[in-house]
Amino acid sequence: MAVRLRAKLRSRGARWLKGRINVVDFGPVASAILFMIFAISAAPAQQGPVTIQGTVRDRAGAPVTDASVRLERDGNSPLQTITQPDGSFTFAGLASGVYVVSAEKVGQRSAAMTVNTAAPQGNAPLALTLDLAGSTKQASPMEFADAPNFTIAAVTDWTAAGGHGSDAVLRTSEALNRETLALKPSGSGTASVSGESAESESALKAAVARNPVDAEASRKLGDFYLRANRFQDAISPLRAAAKLEPDRPRNEYDLALALEGSGDLAGAREQVEKLRAHNQNADAHRLAGELDEKLGDPLAAVHELERAVREDPSEQNYFEWGSELLLHRAVWQAKDVFSAGVEAYPKSARMLTALGAALFAGALYDEAAHRLCQASDLNPADLEPYMFMGKIEVAAPNPLVCVEQKLARFVELRPNDPMANYFYAMAIWKQKGQGIDPSTLMRVQDLLNTAIKNDPKCSDAYLQLGVIAAALNDFPMAIDFYNQAIKANPQFSQAHYRLGVAYDRVGNKEKAAEQFRLHDEIEKHQAAVVEKQRREVKQFLVVVDGKKPGPQ
Repeated sequence: MAVRLRAKLRSRGARWLKGRINVVDFGPVASAILFMIFAISAAPAQQGPVTIQGTVRDRAGAPVTDASVRLERDGNSPLQTITQPDGSFTFAGLASGVYVVSAEKVGQRSAAMTVNTAAPQGNAPLALTLDLAGSTKQASPMEFADAPNFTIAAVTDWTAAGGHGSDAVLRTSEALNRETLALKPSGSGTASVSGESAESESALKAAVARNPVDAEASRKLGDFYLRANRFQDAISPLRAAAKLEPDRPRNEYDLALALEGSGDLAGAREQVEKLRAHNQNADAHRLAGELDEKLGDPLAAVHELERAVREDPSEQNYFEWGSELLLHRAVWQAKDVFSAGVEAYPKSARMLTALGAALFAGALYDEAAHRLCQASDLNPADLEPYMFMGKIEVAAPNPLVCVEQKLARFVELRPNDPMANYFYAMAIWKQKGQGIDPSTLMRVQDLLNTAIKNDPKCSDAYLQLGVIAAALNDFPMAIDFYNQAIKANPQFSQAHYRLGVAYDRVGNKEKAAEQFRLHDEIEKHQAAVVEKQRREVKQFLVVVDGKKPGPQ
């Protein structure tokens, strides 16, 4: 099948480029690309493209790197870019008109400047100064933790989700918010016990048996079980250690961890309160916040996690606080927390990845991509930044900066990874969309075939191969690919819809109607599931600088 499609790409490429593509069958990404091409070709002649450029500085006049610069024009989606090390920024290829430009970084922002490119001096370089949100010096972790400009006031049912863009973008954002939580450290130890560990366990148990009132022996045995994720086994020796040595807070903390790991959340929360009665510290606040979230009290959780940062502005505490805000759709506040965390811990890949997720949730797509690319550069072998950038590249309305290059590296590092090949294929398609040619499509096809070769259940790759076949008007081949996509994932609503279109094109109206019916049923069911998930994740109500609270 792949050989047949490759031959068609070679033999029919020239005709295809002359306009024989049916946009409806080419997929949401390519359809948008072709729409742009047709719109450009049909547009009346107008003034050539213009450039808006300038520099962002702090109040002392020093250039500010990695500031987010936003360009807005009535009726158009805003554009974003990032300042260079010298504080400079550029927006090129713009239509002449009136624009509003502003900049921000870690809660600091500039005044908005209006630029009329048609006016005299309309293309002069701009000078933006970050001076409207307090001191613009680099904030230390403690300074940020001591004086956040927002308060989480309450929670409410999900209303507008605080997202931007299409439903596909919103669903991607919500999924990334949940996946951000998985960037947390997985804990210590492993679930398996080697022969050497088994000997250690025997020795530790023997030590406790010889002297049951030895707090150190009980503590070591409990710690062994805790590191091995044998939480239920850890409870008894850790409880004994806490009773024998009540002045050692670590015993109580470890006991709370064991109770949490065993599923006794209420018992773990009660243990944390015992610990905090005589030892208020960041670890206790952080653990209390984790437990409050699991017990269904996110308002208490976010306050505990904020206190943890106040006590100890560590990388872990910043990450936990920002993740809690992001999970409950306090998008801009999560962005500020992660930005402060990145300032304090610029080598933290998971902080940069989480910041990318928050920026994507706020529709700052280019800046999100920039942060994820930075995260991938810190440790090129780390999987998560590539997975995040691949997902936002597919979902974002426009091609994203730096993503194609990083995903090419992802494929080089993991040539047999199905998702690496799939995401790189989609990035090439999207980035090169305005100059699509048969050789580009064959490269995309090769990557997609590699994806399904290494994962026969990669339904997204089958779907895109079907889209390419349909674009070449080879609907029988498209039908084959769509059926394989459905076989790999029977609940793939988009594959059912496209299969219906393909059947309609070959004149099989009955099968087309059946696929459209299945598409509608699946969409209705999935929409109900998404709505249920959204209502289960309570949305934070935020007070910003003393203003009336509202959903984020």
